[in-house]
Amino acid sequence: MIGLTKRQQMVLDFITQSITDRGFPPTLREIGSHLGIRSTNGVNDHLRALERKGYLKREDMKSRALRPVKNINNTDQEDLVSVPLVGRVAAGEPVLAVQNVEDTIMMDRFFIGNQREVFALKVQGDSMIDARIDDGDFIFVRKQMHAEKGEIVVALIDDEVTVKYFHPGQDSIRLLPANEDYAPIIVRKKDFRPTQILGVVIGAFRRM
Repeated sequence: MIGLTKRQQMVLDFITQSITDRGFPPTLREIGSHLGIRSTNGVNDHLRALERKGYLKREDMKSRALRPVKNINNTDQEDLVSVPLVGRVAAGEPVLAVQNVEDTIMMDRFFIGNQREVFALKVQGDSMIDARIDDGDFIFVRKQMHAEKGEIVVALIDDEVTVKYFHPGQDSIRLLPANEDYAPIIVRKKDFRPTQILGVVIGAFRRM
């Protein structure tokens, strides 16, 4: 491999350390903030140089899935899988549409198994704290438009994404919180569409 400049080595070390500590790479803004690089274009210049020299792979240019070819301990990275981190989703829009993917999380394949269509969301609020899903946690969601009673789902209600227990009834769909301070969301069954279920929660990740 071609040698690195001091700056390029610092970028590579920061990416590797982030994956080691958090399980996923930093965003472009985090790299820039850590190294005092003001523009994302400047960060991208370093990333392109690392790719060109064979030290870095980006599995998806749009989602910025950064993956060192070797980390500082020469540990194989083949067990890492790229999971898209989804932001705001609009009604009628595919959850994994390019405009909805904000970033990428690299996770050990052990935690999500052989699931194919999985995406991540950052939780906002404390309506599911009794299910051990706290504000700021990342949840991993298997993309599907159906769910069984009692499963935790990600649903799109009134153009807002919510995480709740799924309880279908004869006349209505009840989305139940795991916090007694919150009321259930009740939707008439005839008004509920399968496309409103974005997926079923299969796991959660919390930064310590």
